[in-house]
Amino acid sequence: MYAVIRAGGRQYKVASGDVIEVNRLEVTDGQEVAFDAVLVVDGDSVRSKPDELSGVSVKGKVVGHKRGVKLRVFNYHRKTGWKRTKGHLQELTAVEITGIATPQRSGGGN
Repeated sequence: MYAVIRAGGRQYKVASGDVIEVNRLEVTDGQEVAFDAVLVVDGDSVRSKPDELSGVSVKGKVVGHKRGVKLRVFNYHRKTGWKRTKGHLQELTAVEITGIATPQRSGGGN
């Protein structure tokens, strides 16, 4: 079973046991987190409609915090000799996915 979640403005395809890196979360190591913005769930059938996904959440455990790869930003204006180099390191949180919680559906429909 896998799910597509939205976290920090990005979408991630996750399954139980995966470790993903999301934008920094204000939680400590070992703490449980829940992602409620679930876009798609694929188990026995694919569910993607909002009414089918109500109550579905993805649970995870924070493994650690780190900084991403350094991005170099270079600005240059021709003919004037002006140039500037900057760097950026993104703050990340590593989260291990522990499970995908789906609500039990009653089988008494049409």
